[in-house]
Amino acid sequence: MTQDLTDYDHTLFDKLLHSELFATYQDAFRSATGLPLRLVGPNIEEWCLDEDPKNRSPFCEKLNHCKSACEECIETNRRLMEEAAVKGPTTCHCFAGLAATAVPVRSGIRLVGFLKTGQVFNKVPAPNAFQQVSKTLARQGLTPKEVEKLGDAYTQTRNIAPERYQSMVTLLATFAEQLGQQAEKLIVVRDGSEPAAIGKAREFIDQNLAEPLPLSAVARHAGLSESHFCRIFREVTGLTLTDYINRRRIQWAKRELLRSDTRISEIAFLVGYQSLSQFNRSFARVTGRSPSQFRSEELTSLAS
Repeated sequence: MTQDLTDYDHTLFDKLLHSELFATYQDAFRSATGLPLRLVGPNIEEWCLDEDPKNRSPFCEKLNHCKSACEECIETNRRLMEEAAVKGPTTCHCFAGLAATAVPVRSGIRLVGFLKTGQVFNKVPAPNAFQQVSKTLARQGLTPKEVEKLGDAYTQTRNIAPERYQSMVTLLATFAEQLGQQAEKLIVVRDGSEPAAIGKAREFIDQNLAEPLPLSAVARHAGLSESHFCRIFREVTGLTLTDYINRRRIQWAKRELLRSDTRISEIAFLVGYQSLSQFNRSFARVTGRSPSQFRSEELTSLAS
């Protein structure tokens, strides 16, 4: 992965990972499909499994333990996520023949992370399939005893027909879209654990969103010096004050754009921008679409 992660990226991913929406869907997906599911970040230098073994393949469970993970697995997952970042939902098969799938989660044009699943066969392995796998494992430095234990786990791994597996991937793609839409809301919503000064600043911003909001005025309302406010605000939200205000205004603009009888220029000034060009640039940077494209696509979707 080559994406440089900012404070905003880390904050956004963390909020998504610990969100009620993700927890609810993760449990539902696991129960309905019997597959594992996790959300991983977009810039992982070292791939490893997490501590939650639910629905995990016994073969993968025994083979992968972070730093001692099989190099073949690490490389397969790295390539998988690189391809998914460009092409969308992607499935490949590891050296042992197990399916692995990555579905990108995006907030606007930003890659937030990947939904990962798999660890199953898409066809029943041949009786002698593990013989070739064992050679790869031996080259990785595993002892004969370790390889023997992995052979037992290999035979316990589930098999899911390709058509059924693909339908599960389709479910993930739909959820990834919903999760991406939720991401932008999570970053600008107060979660109840932030400092009171930041809560006051958010309330002040919301009440005056259509007006100019200089740093001096917001910091004064929060009861902090400008330098102290900037540091605390970024630690809590992952955003600068300017970026936060822009995202709040874009959220407001999205609602207004669903009113087809209101001109885009009117919306730009309504939500606090000083010019249409400034609004257009900010909207495209946050959402990846122009205001007119957003309106057209959303209204078409609502009408269908």
